[in-house]
Amino acid sequence: MRIAIFGSGGVGGFFGARLAQAGNDVHFIARGAHLRAMQQKGLKVQSGAGDIHLPRPNLHEDPSEIGPVDIVMYAVKLGDVESAAQKLKPLLHERTLVIPFQNGVESPEIVGRVIGRKHVLPGVAYIATGISAPGVVTHTGTMQRLQVAPGADAFVAAAKAAGINIEQADDIDRARWEKFVFLVGMSGVTTVSRQPLGVCRGDPELRATLHAAMTETWTLGRKRGIRLADDFIADRMKFADGLHADMKTSMQHDLENGKPLEAPWLCGAVVRMSDAAGLEAPVNRTLYAALKPYLNGR
Repeated sequence: MRIAIFGSGGVGGFFGARLAQAGNDVHFIARGAHLRAMQQKGLKVQSGAGDIHLPRPNLHEDPSEIGPVDIVMYAVKLGDVESAAQKLKPLLHERTLVIPFQNGVESPEIVGRVIGRKHVLPGVAYIATGISAPGVVTHTGTMQRLQVAPGADAFVAAAKAAGINIEQADDIDRARWEKFVFLVGMSGVTTVSRQPLGVCRGDPELRATLHAAMTETWTLGRKRGIRLADDFIADRMKFADGLHADMKTSMQHDLENGKPLEAPWLCGAVVRMSDAAGLEAPVNRTLYAALKPYLNGR
């Protein structure tokens, strides 16, 4: 398949490298020091699921250099979703699918308003990755999973052939909110505490904060008609207990590196949507307040 990776950081870099290694025509869109390092030394992925080195990946700063593709894996930061979507049009032909793999739950609607909803297929990514150095993506642990809405059979087949754990979710809105509930709690607690998951799940107060933040988001999802299971929070706490203790969220990486934070679209979005729905969200409101001085980076 001909695939563009729009946003070649942790998520895009890992999955794009796997797809390229399997023989797909993959084009990476990047910028800054990360792009320059890949131009000089290629893209390196360090992973418990197997290291990858692409010595000469197809690299671009300007998407218009690529031409139309079959799939766009859209993995830019949440603050760039709308502005970057304006640059998608040269990548589109009649049947091109753009699959947003952002955190949050608002990206598919934003992208759809810019390029037309027929081109957008919602997706969900579960993986702990980050840019550990320019040109280097590090994957903590071995867990990696993609979910997409029905309608991308060829992409799913290509991803499976590349060793990617992927499935088509019949209820993609529920899948998106399942990720959102979990990540809102995880990102908020790990970032505010400046600690990896192992510390957060092992400390009684931090564990209780994680549980409460997820519960507020779960309550909001149910209020909005999302069919989240009654025992979902208990299931996610058990899931968190099985993850690598050194796991950090992408927002925590951004805070540590002095970069802008996605909090307005995570814990901040829960506050915003809860206010509109007449719900209280005191834990997420407190997490968001603690992160506000860092929203624009160091």
